[in-house]
Amino acid sequence: MPSITETLELLGTESLKKKFNLLYGDDQNVISGQIERYSQLIKNYEQRYGGQDVYLFSSPGRSEISGNHTDHNLGKVIAASINMDCIGVAEKTDDSIVSIKSITYNEDFTIDLSRLEEHADGSGTETLVRGILKGFVKFGFATGGFKVCITSDVISAAGVSSSASFEMLISTILNYFYNDNRMDVVACAKIGQYAENIEWDKQSGLLDQIACGYGGLITIDFADPQVPVIQNLDFAAINEQYDLLIVPTGANHANLSDEYSSIPSEMKAVAGYFGAKVLRELDAGKVLGKLAEVRAEAGDRAVLRALHFFEENNRVDQQIAALNDNRAEDFLRLVTASGNSSWKWLQNCYSNTTPELQGVTLYLALTELFIAQHGEGACRVHGGGFAGVIMALLPKRLTSAYIDYMSNYSSQDIYQIRIRQVGSVNINSL
Repeated sequence: MPSITETLELLGTESLKKKFNLLYGDDQNVISGQIERYSQLIKNYEQRYGGQDVYLFSSPGRSEISGNHTDHNLGKVIAASINMDCIGVAEKTDDSIVSIKSITYNEDFTIDLSRLEEHADGSGTETLVRGILKGFVKFGFATGGFKVCITSDVISAAGVSSSASFEMLISTILNYFYNDNRMDVVACAKIGQYAENIEWDKQSGLLDQIACGYGGLITIDFADPQVPVIQNLDFAAINEQYDLLIVPTGANHANLSDEYSSIPSEMKAVAGYFGAKVLRELDAGKVLGKLAEVRAEAGDRAVLRALHFFEENNRVDQQIAALNDNRAEDFLRLVTASGNSSWKWLQNCYSNTTPELQGVTLYLALTELFIAQHGEGACRVHGGGFAGVIMALLPKRLTSAYIDYMSNYSSQDIYQIRIRQVGSVNINSL
């Protein structure tokens, strides 16, 4: 087990830099910045806990490419882990106390594993950790005490899954310290989902957690929610020619739980008309064959959201084929079609409670004007929607021009995202 001194020394080695290349790419300025970031976190850990033997952990955020809001109805998605991550310096202890210090959110709390069921009015972070620990117990996995100091550059409340990144970090620590690293990504993801469903009352699927945990560009088919089918996709056709950009729109999507929950609820209401639990048990023809009756029972928006679900599943299949055939232009065309469906059919680009605030739709419109002028690229709402960020896929030669163009309308940073091949991980074991 590496001591704090040994871990600090490790940061300067070629071995560690090679590991960082897997996480952050081969730009040496970026690697140097990450070394400083980890070094500072280790020092923060030592200042807070003292400590003897520590390990380094990293859990990425994620970008959703297609399959917007389909996982909760057992649909198909394309997603990727990204080079923004939540990192932790952690040490196993021989007691039942979980101690967490978050630098990013200035939180410092402990949870006693022997008193998990006691009600506690903690922060959202503490509540989430408590839910994860309960999930480990519920699903039959081991828990135990540990100390961890955490920081994150995954943009909060902006559609890149800062919460799922954090959940997978905590699960990875518990997996490594107490479960011999035998838990797979899906097992950890289900615990993160359980914590959100039970402790936050958020009707989330498994997309975010799996994408953070697995690594690379992947497609997930949730037809069997207990055993989702995950496949790696070759992103070379896009990665060589295009940049993936995350564009903040000036508002975050916090406190919009009712808006998010309405999507799975309405989709399931359409399914329920036919005696099904989720839309994956139906097809579009069945819904259209009873259109008048379903409209009367579930409402027009619910029908539109159901049609979005069926078309998204078809698009994911078409995008997988386009990537396999190295057809980058067809892939981007389908990204645009997916985004338009989210905008028009799913209707998750602004909140119905504040229709005067439409940062997502406005920034999409501005980006569409840019793409129309140059004749290349794609854009779409990113993540859960209603507020937050949009995503743009643009030819690398247009990236600087687009950033300059958008700076006329926004003072916020635009993030150039790299897809990373490694998911949530103990870095020492890479």
